[in-house]
Amino acid sequence: MPVRFKAFFVHLLGSLVIGLSALGLVFGLWYPSPLHLALGVTAIFLLLLLVDMILGPLLTLLVYKPGKKTLKFDLAVIVVLQLAALAYGLWTVAQGRPAWLVFNVDRFDVVQVVDIDARRLNEALPRYRVPAWSGPQWVAAVRPDDIERRNEILFEAVQGGSDIAQRPELYQPLAESAEQMQAKALSLSSLSRFNEPAAVANTLAVWPQASGWLPLMAREQPMVVLLTGDNTTVLAIAPLRPWL
Repeated sequence: MPVRFKAFFVHLLGSLVIGLSALGLVFGLWYPSPLHLALGVTAIFLLLLLVDMILGPLLTLLVYKPGKKTLKFDLAVIVVLQLAALAYGLWTVAQGRPAWLVFNVDRFDVVQVVDIDARRLNEALPRYRVPAWSGPQWVAAVRPDDIERRNEILFEAVQGGSDIAQRPELYQPLAESAEQMQAKALSLSSLSRFNEPAAVANTLAVWPQASGWLPLMAREQPMVVLLTGDNTTVLAIAPLRPWL
């Protein structure tokens, strides 16, 4: 086998290792299933990763020539460009990752990093000021007691601005909203109004301890949050439709 093809396969193998690590990071931590579908990141990131993993080794195949004076420099440039492209893609995906899964009155909202309203971040509890890199966290958002503040938020939300779900200064532990979750929970039988009965049955077979559900609002595909413990505790996110 020619040396250039050996260099190609070595570069390809290294790219695959890095690519698999990136896949684990994105889909294992930042966008745990099924949130990658809810936010529509799967196709975009896989395409970016595929192009990055293939383009680098192909460039190595083109420039590799034993004895070439600038070979080391050329290969270094290819590796740097490839890693820079991957880093940019990861940073873009990281900025869009789900930071908070927020209970908001009668539903859950997926709040991505780019959607966080940081204007009053110093008023938030320390645990809510910085989104975790280990995956999205469950919280509840409560409307402020001050009427003027409520109206201000409502006015901004109506005009397309941030609602209470995007404002960390209004967050509290999810357990403190257990009674409200229980009051707003919907019956499992109602899922069959919006989904195929077989899909509902298969989902409930996986999560037999489910006692009710609430809608999950997401940018690409709304889903369902299954509840347990008499509808006071989050059980799982299911890729079912909360409405038609």
